[in-house]
Amino acid sequence: MTYLLDTCTLLWWWTDPGRLSSRVLFLIKDPENRCLVSAASAWEVATKFRIGRYPQGSSVIADWGKRILEDSFDELSIGFKHALKAGTLPGEHRDPFDRIIAAQAILLNLPVLTCDTEIAGLGAMTIW
Repeated sequence: MTYLLDTCTLLWWWTDPGRLSSRVLFLIKDPENRCLVSAASAWEVATKFRIGRYPQGSSVIADWGKRILEDSFDELSIGFKHALKAGTLPGEHRDPFDRIIAAQAILLNLPVLTCDTEIAGLGAMTIW
């Protein structure tokens, strides 16, 4: 099965796995599963680091590519279809990162591993 990791899930996997649910830990660790990481997550981490909302992000940013490879995660690029879907999703939730991740999940029919209820509110299937 293929899953899309939300940014918080990815960061907790790397820095504080105890914050993940046992179900999510199992799914990420299962070698039969494929985990995708949206380019939106890299954008989100870099943006939050730049504006001071994620001050510890420097090492995460520096090691991003290495960590993705070590964990055998696959990158999910952002395309026109994702952007258009994100922009037209109903609702008032304004977080562009959540909207892109939700749009990708919907278009690719993938569950998102996240505890963020806003992503489910945008219409994406979530697992926690």
